Amino acid sequence: MKVLVTGGAGFIGSHTCLSLLEKGYEVVVIDSFVNSHKKSLKRVIDILKLNKNINNVNIEIMELDIRNENALDKLFFEYQSNGNSIDAVIHLAGLKSVKDSLLNPLTYWDVNVNGSINLLKVMNRYKCRTIVFSSSATIYGISSNESLKENAEIKPINPYGRNKVAIEDLLNDTFFSDKNEWKIANLRYFNPIGAHPSGIIGEDPMDVPNNVFPYITRVAAGILDKLTIFGNDWPTLDGTAIRDYIHVMDLAEGHIAALNKLIECDHQIMNINLGTGIATSVLELVETFERVNSIKVPFEFADRRLGDSCKVIADNSLALSFLAWSPKRDLEEMCVDGWKWQLLNPTGYK
Repeated sequence: MKVLVTGGAGFIGSHTCLSLLEKGYEVVVIDSFVNSHKKSLKRVIDILKLNKNINNVNIEIMELDIRNENALDKLFFEYQSNGNSIDAVIHLAGLKSVKDSLLNPLTYWDVNVNGSINLLKVMNRYKCRTIVFSSSATIYGISSNESLKENAEIKPINPYGRNKVAIEDLLNDTFFSDKNEWKIANLRYFNPIGAHPSGIIGEDPMDVPNNVFPYITRVAAGILDKLTIFGNDWPTLDGTAIRDYIHVMDLAEGHIAALNKLIECDHQIMNINLGTGIATSVLELVETFERVNSIKVPFEFADRRLGDSCKVIADNSLALSFLAWSPKRDLEEMCVDGWKWQLLNPTGYK
């Protein structure tokens, strides 16, 4: 089966491509490389070559922006003409910084939403109607719930989250326009961290990290002076915000489980949370990282950021029951694997 992965060179994309290839899928990657690295996929191939049980690595990589409908059309046409059509899409391409989305909303709507419209138009044209979409827990907005079910109120508080909702709405409308044809999974991620346990691939933000974990690793490595923790007056046990951290390899495997479910089932659309369901405060994350890696992470507190939530925790019961998937790696493994990536790659992929 041939799977197109958009944004396949990014943090989640590279780990997902690795999982697909390990399962024997043929993979086609398109990526604009605006906020990702070409070397990540070369490293994926390196990992696979170390696995003596894998004889062939079926991956093709090309630079392509999903806003370019003509280039997308040409891609699908060429594969179909060669009798080797694209069967399904895992759609990860897009800009992903909440902060940048507030500063550059037009760019975010153009890349994330217009790009997705182009992708779906071309998929429909070539009768490729199976898609796993990279959505986000940011669509839920601020909630007082202990954990978030898929039917929780959709109320994003930034342009990035509104982009994700718009694309989910687009996919929903597309499905109901011809529900005898489309198979769609919206995967709502919580907080992916860590890296492949080999340390060969991992997260490499292009600029100063927006997410807490790569910030922690860079502070631990001495690249950045100290970590800033936003808010120590939240109504939690230690005053810091609580999140649901999931190992990026568990997240990657969640994509394969969702794709397999779409393949084996009748036409449907599903919304599924991918998280551990475990609440971890920012301070607990820092303390776990320090303990398992025997290193200190200097930090300071700052005021809460506008739009931050106190708790964002997944109710992952639907994923556990429906996808026959479960997160296997704990917070300690996330911290060990993420630190190994940092130590082996002090300048990332550069």
